[in-house]
Amino acid sequence: MSIIKFNRNRFPWFNDTMSNWMDTDNFFADDFFIKDRNLPAMNVKEHEDDFEIELAVPGFSKKDIEVTMEDDVLHICAEKSKEEVEEDNDYTRREFNYSSFDRKLQLPNSVDQKEAVKAKYKNGVLTLNLLKREEAKEQPKKVIEIE
Repeated sequence: MSIIKFNRNRFPWFNDTMSNWMDTDNFFADDFFIKDRNLPAMNVKEHEDDFEIELAVPGFSKKDIEVTMEDDVLHICAEKSKEEVEEDNDYTRREFNYSSFDRKLQLPNSVDQKEAVKAKYKNGVLTLNLLKREEAKEQPKKVIEIE
């Protein structure tokens, strides 16, 4: 069995610009789930009393990460730089390692911005807990009696 490369170009006689214009593969793509390699993977869980946001940020320390909240926007960013130097006789080797990310999330109206956000960083996972406003919490089901 041989492996054949899949040709995504539906119209080979068009140039790349025209092919990209005609391409419908990303027609239903949602901007909320942008697959950018510079952004950390994120999980969002909604509980009865709060929202829990988890971001995979391995290789960073707590002091590298900054979390702010302003005008219904949660801003999470981090920057880290590291330089290793090895010297052996007349040979010097340097390896530079710079990594950073910057992610902004639009918060729903149900988040209580006056309450403190709880943040925890453990084993490369940043966990944020955002409390809901009292009026936004689900009310218990009310049973109506029929006469």
